[in-house]
Amino acid sequence: MGVAAAFSQTEMTRAVELARRALSWLPVFRTPDYSRLYVGGDKAGWVLDWEMRELAGVCARLGVEAHVLASLPGPDRQCLFLAHSGSLEWALRAKRRRRLGASYFHGRPDPREPWAAERLAMLARLHEDVDRLQVTNTAFRDVILETGISPAKVFLIPIGVNLDFFPPQTPGSRRAAREARGIPDSAVVVGSFQKDGVGWGDGLEPKLVKGPDVLLGTLAILRQRVPELWVLLSGPSRGYVKAGLERLNIPYTHVRLDDYTEMGRLYDCLDTYIVSSRDEGGPKAVLESMATGVPLVTTRVGQAADLVEHGKNGWMVDVDDADGLADWAFHALELRSSLDAVMARARQTAELNSYRALDPLWRDLLSGFVAPAGDT
Repeated sequence: MGVAAAFSQTEMTRAVELARRALSWLPVFRTPDYSRLYVGGDKAGWVLDWEMRELAGVCARLGVEAHVLASLPGPDRQCLFLAHSGSLEWALRAKRRRRLGASYFHGRPDPREPWAAERLAMLARLHEDVDRLQVTNTAFRDVILETGISPAKVFLIPIGVNLDFFPPQTPGSRRAAREARGIPDSAVVVGSFQKDGVGWGDGLEPKLVKGPDVLLGTLAILRQRVPELWVLLSGPSRGYVKAGLERLNIPYTHVRLDDYTEMGRLYDCLDTYIVSSRDEGGPKAVLESMATGVPLVTTRVGQAADLVEHGKNGWMVDVDDADGLADWAFHALELRSSLDAVMARARQTAELNSYRALDPLWRDLLSGFVAPAGDT
């Protein structure tokens, strides 16, 4: 009995020593502080979620470990980056020992968007706790800097385009895409791919900052000059525009895609694309239409104001100018067969602003935010 007890005690002592040695190695395998980036969209399956997927791809190319979060806020002592700046105040309360960044895609003081003033006021109060902020155009950069945030924390990086999904339109791709959607080959097709209704339902109430009323006014004018006009819509909550097109007796097709990577096939259907917004962070359609060789006519908003050179790679008018949008859309349609130089410059603009081309700008943002594993 005594020998058995002594043997048992010896084995126990040895087991404890082995466990101690094993535990001593844990710091080697523990994730280094602030060496991972956790990114979060808005879980709506729309633009913001896709942007965070693209950011994760950027990080992979830059050698930064990134994970798309299923739920916020992610682990302590790591880096959190949000696509939805509306989540910032909540994230700041949960920040604790996290580094925090976000994209500011949309929102300036405007009676139509009262939440924007509230969000900017929140940034003015809490900007010292924000480590990085991406803005997508110069106008928003100036608005953000007015909150008092350090310019060193603010990075101007456009919403890019994935050229793999948006190859140039060809006569063959145009015919095939129209046939797939039941659009007559003889139709003159204008595209509008966005969310311009309030909420995530039918969208019968217009989201005026997106200019759906301006779009309908533009199309009503254009229909007088182009009897074969057809409108291709995509995006959620388009009920207001669809009801307006029915009143105007303008035929349309509304396509909801489950897979964003198929969006380029919609551009294959188009003769021109119209952006009628009053305010924008992007929109993504600016570079998407340029990449596919679809003539772009846009209001002077968001990154369109930074990227579009009127008459050289697209056409741009003042906000609320439905007549101007219609005039330049008709101009582009009339000259569609002789716009090779314009479309070549548009494609070049898209290439210069592809996600891959923007990697150096993201490297600058991530530097000092996400720590290389060897530096922690």
